[in-house]
Parts: sequence; C-alpha cells; structure tokens
Amino acid sequence: MTATPRQESDRVARSVPGVLLLPLLVALVLPAAFASGGTRRWFGGRGEAQRAEAQGAKDAAAEAFYELDTAQRDVRISVETITAVDDSPAARRALTDFEALGRRIDEVSHRYIQAVDAHDLDRVDLEASAASRARADLTAAKDELVRVKQELDRFAQGLGPLLGKAETQLARLAPAVERARQALLAASNALDGVRGSGLKADDLAARLAALGPELTRLNQGAGQHGVQQTLERAERVTREAAAVRAEAERLPEKAAEIDRRLVSLRTRAEALTTRAGQVEPVLSELRRRFAAACWQDLQHVPEQAVENVRRAELELRQAQGARDAQRWADATTLLSTVRALLNTTDEAVSAAGERLRRLNAVQKDPEQEIERTRFAIRDAQRLAMAGRTTPDPRHARPLDDSVARLERAIATLEGRHPDYWHFLTETEAVRQAVAQVVARIREERGTGH
Repeated sequence: MTATPRQESDRVARSVPGVLLLPLLVALVLPAAFASGGTRRWFGGRGEAQRAEAQGAKDAAAEAFYELDTAQRDVRISVETITAVDDSPAARRALTDFEALGRRIDEVSHRYIQAVDAHDLDRVDLEASAASRARADLTAAKDELVRVKQELDRFAQGLGPLLGKAETQLARLAPAVERARQALLAASNALDGVRGSGLKADDLAARLAALGPELTRLNQGAGQHGVQQTLERAERVTREAAAVRAEAERLPEKAAEIDRRLVSLRTRAEALTTRAGQVEPVLSELRRRFAAACWQDLQHVPEQAVENVRRAELELRQAQGARDAQRWADATTLLSTVRALLNTTDEAVSAAGERLRRLNAVQKDPEQEIERTRFAIRDAQRLAMAGRTTPDPRHARPLDDSVARLERAIATLEGRHPDYWHFLTETEAVRQAVAQVVARIREERGTGH
C-alpha cells in the first residue's frame, strides 16, 4: 500500500537525529518572525562592525583611564614626598598646582564614567546608530583622559629638582637619627665611666637627661614631627650628646689640672708675699736718691700687694671648696680670678725694682739713652730721604718734632735734682713716635703710594 505524504514526513522525522531538528525549527520560525513584525535581531555585516568599533573605543578609554589613575597616584607620592620635607614657596606652589590638576582629573574621569554608563554595548538589540554614538562618546572621553595625562606628565617632569632635593633629605633621615641614638649611647657610657672613677659630673648628667625627650620625639618619627624638623633635631641631639661625651672624657684631666693649678697658685701667692716685703726697701732708696716725681706713683705698691695676696688666698680657699664639691666651672672661674690678682701684684712689685734699676742706669750714664734715641731718629730720617731730594712733609714734620722733644727732655737733666723718670718716659715716647713714622713710610712704599 502506498504511504501518504504525512506518513512519509513522519518517517523522515523519525529517521533524522534530534540535533538536526533545531536548525530546521529555526528556519521555519525566522520567516514567521519577520512576517509578523516582531523585534529585529541582526548578526554580521555593518552592524556588528559598529558594535566592535564601539567596544574598541571603550577598551581604549578604559586603558587611558587606568594610565591616568596610575600616573596620578605616582605623582601624588612625589608631591607628598616634597611637601613632607620642603616648605619653600616652590614646594607650596607645586602642591597647589597638583590640587588643581586633581580637580581637572576628577572632571574628565567623571565624564568618562558617564560615557561608559550611558552605553550598554552588550545589549542584544543594540542599534547601529547607538553603537556609533557610543564609539564617539567613548573616543571623546579617551581623548580628554589622554590630554590630561599629558598635562600631568609635564607637571611631573617639572617636579624633578624639588623631588631630588626631598629624596636627598629623606635619604639623610635614617642615618641622622641613628647617629643621634649612638651619640646619646656613647655619652651615657662616658658618663658612667666618669662616675665609676668617683667624679659626680652632675651638670653633665643633667644635660644628658634633658636630651631624653628629644630622643622620644626622634623615635616617634618624621611622620609625626616632619622630616626637616626631625633632621634638625637629630643633628642637634648628636651635637649636644657629643659635647657631653667629650666633656665627660676630659673631666678626669680637668680635675687633675685644677689640682695642679691650686698647688701652683698657692705657691706663687706665698712667693709674692715674700717679694712684696722687699718693695719697701726699694722705695726707701728711691726716696733717698731721686726726685719725688720718680717714685710717687709707686707709693702704694707695698700695701696694695699685701691686699692682693690676701684676696688671692681667700679666692684660693673658695676654689678649693668648689673643687672638693666638684663644681668645676666655679673652681675654674675662681682660679682665673686668683691668677689675675697675682699677675697684677707681680707686675707692681717688679715695677719698683725695675724703676730703681733704670734710674740707676740713666743717672750713671744718660748719654746712652740719648744716643739710643738719636740713632732711632737719624735712621728714620735716612729712610724718609731714600730716593728723594726733599723729604715728604708728612714724614719730615713728625721727625723734626721728635728732635725738638728729645732736646727738651735732655734739658730736664740740668739742675740739682733732675727728673730722670720724666726723661726716660720722654725718650721712650720719642722712639715710639719715630717708629710710627717708619712704619707709615714702609707701608706707603709697599703699596706704591
């Protein structure tokens, strides 16, 4: 019996594998969908190319956004490094410029995000015109991102000198802090060593204790106190701790030196007491043999010497007490006062004996003093005339005055009781005036005047 068309169709369907039925169904459904006016779906051709271009624009914009974001983070680190170290006008201006750039970056980033949110390129029913608009918007966003990054790159290049200076200071930070710690440790060890020898060194201990809060601030770090301030603090602590250490190490030697000075000055005071007792016989001889003008200024030397020695001995006892209490600065000051008193006394006591010696010499032979002064004048006159036919009035006048002054001094030797001391002081003054003329001539000729 011959099969009907329907039966034949059923047979074919039963004999074809199930996987082949889907294309068949699609082929049957598609014409019906277009014919019934349903949603249009498109694949391939120009529409797919528009979608691909839009997606490419989106990817390019995303890459530009990522590069800008990365660059901004890097530059922010540089700016923060600079401002942490540098408070100069240039550094403050760099921060202001970076903040302005940040606002510009925020604006273009916002427009980029808006462009991304405005276009869903994964929609199945994306129109070709929508894909084209998406590509245009995303490309514009990308171009803005690129332009701002170029501005950021130029700004970063301009930071070079400031950043280099800041990084140099940061590189100094850790070593500086470590040096301060080591200096404090060395000072503490030196102080312990001094105390172990029986010296108190209370003033040094107080100075070292005062550095304790500074060490705490150094340990808190530059993040809390600033890089520049921390560097300055570290250098100050290092310097002051080194000074404490040096003084501590010198303290035993200082104590020994003070002990030596106490003994030496005590011995010198005793010797001056003996010498001061010899001044009165010298004054007696001066009074007996020479005019009053020759010795009047020495009248009070004996009692002044006794008073100075008495004061020196009192200061010595106080210095000994300061040394026993280990008040080194007070002991040193007191010993300096003693030394000044003894020097003054020594000069006064010596002056009496020297006065008698010089007066004896000039009384015996005044010509020696006269000739010595005339020689100085003649030597200066020869120098003034060297290379000249007439002397310079600036040099000749004071030399002529010196000749006249010497003659007047010589005249004072006449009479029954000559003032030999006035004569000696005058001849010495003449020689000093002549020496000044000689020095001026040599200076002028040395400079070509």
